[in-house]
Amino acid sequence: MESQPYFYQFLKPISKELSYVARELEYSIFTSPRTMLTHARVFVENILQHIIGLEKLSKDRYSNLLEQIELLQKQEIVDQDIYDSLHFVRKLGNQAAHNARAFRYSEALLSWEAVYKIVKWYVEVYGPVDLMVPDYQDPKPQESVSYDITEVQERLKVLEGLLVSSLQGGEKSVKNEEVVAENEAEPQLYTQIPPGFTTIRKLKYKGMTLEVPYFLRDAFLLPQRFDKSETFLIRLGSEQEARIMSELPENLEGMHKHVKRYGDKNDENLFYELEQFIEEEKHRRKIILERPGELFLFYKSDYVILTEDLSKVQLISENFSGIPSLVRQLHEDQIKTVGQLPKELVILAKYENVGIGTVEKLFEQLKRMQRKR
Repeated sequence: MESQPYFYQFLKPISKELSYVARELEYSIFTSPRTMLTHARVFVENILQHIIGLEKLSKDRYSNLLEQIELLQKQEIVDQDIYDSLHFVRKLGNQAAHNARAFRYSEALLSWEAVYKIVKWYVEVYGPVDLMVPDYQDPKPQESVSYDITEVQERLKVLEGLLVSSLQGGEKSVKNEEVVAENEAEPQLYTQIPPGFTTIRKLKYKGMTLEVPYFLRDAFLLPQRFDKSETFLIRLGSEQEARIMSELPENLEGMHKHVKRYGDKNDENLFYELEQFIEEEKHRRKIILERPGELFLFYKSDYVILTEDLSKVQLISENFSGIPSLVRQLHEDQIKTVGQLPKELVILAKYENVGIGTVEKLFEQLKRMQRKR
């Protein structure tokens, strides 16, 4: 996904983490004002904690944002305008964290403007001398970025943890911090990944790890998608285990103990097939994002576009050869045209005497039809 511009890119020489948290705040203004307001408070608090460290003031006695703001005013470190801005962000952030009322875009925009005043002051006082703060700009809705708000919150939580580590990890002045080389390996959230691709959890098996992206957090684990683990997943499903991704334990070792007559090899096969499943689903997701508004029929990692012409093709033996049993059973279920087929074609392997090979024959014939049209 091509990186989208964001206002606080200029903060990267001071702290990449600070810049990236600000990026997520900007993207959340028009998707969830509550999220923006809540995390703007956290953003500002991290800046103040860093300043308290740089000024060599006692951290232990000033544990919350209110106390930190009052401390900086008492020490005459902030003027009245910055003092008011800090309290404005704090108060709205507290309301957003605790109050169930609906928050308006206008409130998020006012907080965004207050954050700008705070950041400008912070950079001018504690940042590199040659770092210029651009003039204030109102944010614009990000047309090509549409993260689910739960994913935004997860991204902010991880980035804020990185921010705490970077700003509070040492007492050296940001004026002397080195700019990180552009080609340095960066955590996943440092780059702008497509919506849904944020890692939401990790699965482990004997020292190996799988990263589960957000869009798959509650994905249905269709047994037919797992060649070696199909029966194993069916058996687990009957025990209300492993039906969806979120039901899987963090560690897959011992999964076979939920059912009889299965062993360690089944756990291993499931882990590797989950890896393949995740890669196939990520490939599908990218295609869907790149071609919005299209209808697809998927077979594993491959697909055909369901055009209007293709959707009208009759599911009859004259059009689809070598799969008479499948065609007959589809008709019994009132599925008579290509447009009525399920998006996930491997589901068709559920029919009697229909294996994955038969479904593959159907898919290959659909692909040939599409090439001819």
